[in-house]
Amino acid sequence: MAQSTVGQITIPERKLKDFCNSVWIKLGVPKKDAETTTDVLVLADLRGVDSHGVARLPRYYTDLKNGWTKPTDQSRIVKETKATAMIDGGQSLGQVVGRRGMELAIRKAKETAVGIVSARNSHHYGIAGYYSLMALEHDLIGVSMTNAAPLVVPTFGRTAILGTNPVSLTAPASKEQPFVLDMATSVVPRGKLEVYDRLKKTMPLGWAVDTTGKGTSDPHTVLDALSRRLGGGILPLGGEGEEHSGHKGYGLALMVDVLCGVLSGSATGLGVDVDKAKPNVGHFFMAIDPAAFRPLDEFKRDMDRLARELKDSPKAQGQNRIYVHGEKSFARMEKYRREGIPLTAPVVESMKKVGGEIGGPIKHAYFWTENVVFRPALSFWRGLGRYRNFMIDVGRRRSREGRAGWFLG
Repeated sequence: MAQSTVGQITIPERKLKDFCNSVWIKLGVPKKDAETTTDVLVLADLRGVDSHGVARLPRYYTDLKNGWTKPTDQSRIVKETKATAMIDGGQSLGQVVGRRGMELAIRKAKETAVGIVSARNSHHYGIAGYYSLMALEHDLIGVSMTNAAPLVVPTFGRTAILGTNPVSLTAPASKEQPFVLDMATSVVPRGKLEVYDRLKKTMPLGWAVDTTGKGTSDPHTVLDALSRRLGGGILPLGGEGEEHSGHKGYGLALMVDVLCGVLSGSATGLGVDVDKAKPNVGHFFMAIDPAAFRPLDEFKRDMDRLARELKDSPKAQGQNRIYVHGEKSFARMEKYRREGIPLTAPVVESMKKVGGEIGGPIKHAYFWTENVVFRPALSFWRGLGRYRNFMIDVGRRRSREGRAGWFLG
């Protein structure tokens, strides 16, 4: 059952997946591809990357509805060697193209020790970590990257040229959790600004600059200027200028565009994902077999040793634990799978709107907990008069009783 707190609703993973799958299938996406797309979105929320979770559903829904994304997989291999492949995504769902690309890289790595796949003519593929995590299932090292729409200003610039261009790297371990790095090459991804904007919060200085190239704490100002191409943008990893090494993040973002864009022949820089009818996003996937270099058990043993050395090292004053990348996300996944995935009110309302348009299973959802009655998309019920008032009374009674539930009308 779904539960709510003020401004936030917790929904079981299965319920969330069922809703998302129903949206894609309604739009003509085959069941297997629908499940892949949903898995990528929900995994982002499970791992705490809410900027790339189901909050993105309305965007993909709009792209499919308008014909900008093909509902069936149109991807094809256009060039291939024993260790490499080049995929044309055919404007298919980025998650579907991404999964095919990583599966191919994994297969080649198992056959030749290294598999490298580049993709062009694709769409936004969600979190980069989904694909690098796939490699861990085969005891392989995984690499996943994508270029993205121009949102990041180069060092000393005031106009966004590069994308947030995320990178994810994974490596298997034995008794310790595997190493999982999933990061944007910008200070934050665009989705983080969107989260702050939805919550009407100011963001920390050092995340983005305005149209003059000066730092700002207003996410709405930055997002609005980016949408209208007035200038400004998100800062590269490291922040403004060279004092805190912003030029290094800028260099990383540029190299991602080289591997994803220049190598594949997809769009780069200012050309990525600016034409909704042909976004031409590029991806890069690599899988490496550690067993091609040394016995796998020795590799995993030494991964454990390195992780323990880091975690057992002296802690900074006031700190009681050192983490290795991925540990927090694995713990969060366990918690959210057990207790449900928390979503903000605006995200649920956006999903309600989509459900109202296509008749999804949470079209008539009510959420409540003790002392709180939360009704997303109240406007949807305007004009339903007595039935609506009846349901409000039901919710209040349940609230007074301390009960929590998810009503599906």
